Amino acid sequence: MKPILFSTLFATLSASLLVATPVAAQNGNVDKRVDRLEQEMRAVQRKVFPGGSSRFFEPEIKPDATSTVTPSTTTSAVSDLIARVDTLERSLASLTGQVEQNDFRIKQIEDKLAAAAPPISTDPDALSATPSGGPDANTAGTTGTPDPDRVTGVASIVMPDTGDAGEDAYIYGYRLWEAKYYPEAQTQLKKAAADHPKHRRASFAKNLLGRAYLDDGKPALASVALYENYQELPRGERAADSLYFLSTALVQLKKKADACRVLSELQDVYPGEADGRLSARVARGKAAADCS
Repeated sequence: MKPILFSTLFATLSASLLVATPVAAQNGNVDKRVDRLEQEMRAVQRKVFPGGSSRFFEPEIKPDATSTVTPSTTTSAVSDLIARVDTLERSLASLTGQVEQNDFRIKQIEDKLAAAAPPISTDPDALSATPSGGPDANTAGTTGTPDPDRVTGVASIVMPDTGDAGEDAYIYGYRLWEAKYYPEAQTQLKKAAADHPKHRRASFAKNLLGRAYLDDGKPALASVALYENYQELPRGERAADSLYFLSTALVQLKKKADACRVLSELQDVYPGEADGRLSARVARGKAAADCS
């Protein structure tokens, strides 16, 4: 489902970023080691080629005319240093390649996220839902004018004012749903759950949102809303109901095997509900999904 896809992409992005950080630190350490090796090379060069040309290494200490040089020792030291520098150069090339690969992977993930995430509109008019059979009740659609009867019907449903804002927001959404104004109910129920996430009615609002999508012929959207209610509010008063209606949405999506697994989880997680007030619905759900 969509929430699981975004979670996986963000986890992958975070892991890639964590890999890139230590690589950058290693580059800094290698630079310091190369500087140190260059200093050692200069010192060895002065011993190997005393009085040599300054175009290679500018002498820092004047050579001692009476000093002696052991060719075998200095030659071995130069060879060792050259080998160490070669190793460092290979390490630097490898680290640089890793950084470039990580940058490429991060770019790919960012492109996938940009393609998967739908554009978010800041236009308040865009938040109003569109009925499956016509334009919005309060604004003109692209193919015609609002239905006057629908505008009047929606306006006749008044939000209660009991002093409990969370309760009133849910009840208003319930009344819209009961009157079969499903798009308007969806908008109101989403708002109720978002504005009052800690209210006991948040679980009711999210569950009814899924039902409003089902009644509006949108099982895919219903499955997302119902699963999110169960996942985000597993102790909510309508979490068990959301699993039942999720199985209904999956049957409509022709995913009966998944519907059976959801009903099985309902019985495992909420045995009291499954054997009590939801027992008849569970039985109907199993029959509809052809559960064995």
